[in-house]
Amino acid sequence: MSTTSTFRASGPATDDLSAGAEQFTVSGGDWDDVVAQIAERDEADRLRNDRIVLNMGPVHPSTHGVLRLVLEADGEVVTEVRVGTGYLHTGIEKNMEYRTWVQGETFVTRMDYVAPFFQEVGYALAVEKLLGITDDVPEKATVTRVLLMELNRIASHVVAVGTGGNEMGGTTLMTIAFRCRENILKAFEMVSGLRMNHAYVRPGGLAQDIPEGFTDFVRSVMPDIKHDIHELELLLLENPILKSRFIGVGEISLAGALALGLTGPCLRAAGYPLDIRRTKPYCGYETYDFRVPTYKVSDCYNRLRLRLDESYESLKIVSQCLDRLDEISARGDDPSNTTMVADPTIAWPARMAIATDGQGQSLEHVREIMGSSMESLIHHFKLVTQGFRVPAGQVYQTVEHAKGVLGIHAVSDGGTRPYRVHFRDPSFSNLQSLALMGEGGMIADLVPTLASIDPVLGGVDR
Repeated sequence: MSTTSTFRASGPATDDLSAGAEQFTVSGGDWDDVVAQIAERDEADRLRNDRIVLNMGPVHPSTHGVLRLVLEADGEVVTEVRVGTGYLHTGIEKNMEYRTWVQGETFVTRMDYVAPFFQEVGYALAVEKLLGITDDVPEKATVTRVLLMELNRIASHVVAVGTGGNEMGGTTLMTIAFRCRENILKAFEMVSGLRMNHAYVRPGGLAQDIPEGFTDFVRSVMPDIKHDIHELELLLLENPILKSRFIGVGEISLAGALALGLTGPCLRAAGYPLDIRRTKPYCGYETYDFRVPTYKVSDCYNRLRLRLDESYESLKIVSQCLDRLDEISARGDDPSNTTMVADPTIAWPARMAIATDGQGQSLEHVREIMGSSMESLIHHFKLVTQGFRVPAGQVYQTVEHAKGVLGIHAVSDGGTRPYRVHFRDPSFSNLQSLALMGEGGMIADLVPTLASIDPVLGGVDR
């Protein structure tokens, strides 16, 4: 008849020979069983007490760029997340101090390269505030800015949804998202000559007028854009696999989101309708009809739903912009039917146009400044190379970026170059919430959680 072996740890021994060791009192049973139980207990203690440190990155697909996450894990459960930025080191803000105010647009458009028009418009609005010409910007330029930003919002949101789905193994989602984005990039190429890095928005207006037939083209692709958004909805929202991976994953409370400065879709999914287009309108957003979608719980699933909802609202704004542009164009030579302020010390002396190669200045532009007068040519040369002077002062401008609140703090010392321009990039600010979202979850859940924040590292490491 076998007996059950038991042991009891009596703590450190008091004699010198066994000082620091644990003593066990054993009664009955087989000695091998006692040794096995001691070994099992030691292994359990080791697994429970050992700290596992993992590196996710600094290159990882779900980060959409160069980001390093340092994780501490207890088995598969994440106990701590530390976010390491700075690997892209663009130096954009410092570089802008050595360029003219207009040349700054070529830098800011490269920050969040998935949504460049938000930086371009925000920076232009800040410079216009410093110049005191906010109300002088032609209506056509302002409406075109809104149109481009809302198209860019859709492009950014579908890329977030598509790449996030791709991290879960759904490559089809990414192909649909990029198909949708392609129509938007074609529209961007029509107005600026480039698919990204446009530098099309300038202080005082736009680099050039929108091309003939632009509004008709955008109207022609809008049904396809709407169809692609709806197809993403059908594939995702009721998918049981996606719901099991997204619902309740990466959740953050409204109080936690506000405490950490979280903005954009991540905050609105928690139920707080913060949208700068409503709370502090710019570019005439108060005159457009749209709603600000919200949900009650900010998790991966609701952040996904909210981006799709916002894409539909952006389509509504785009439609209103197209109608307004057609109405403005019908006015003919009305001052509102221009795309740059009239002030010759700020505006280009002749309207820019894209050459046949899609770049540079057109022959019409060159003929105009070369054939008018020497003074006109000198003025053009100084305006382009030296730039215009901006009165000394500082401003803070906010816009509702696709990722959240984008803030621009511009400081002028009265010269032709910025003394300092600092950006509150929403991706950078939102990333600090990852620790709260990820801790206590599984390592595998950290990938969709990070993707649902949708950071772009060009803006983070500006």
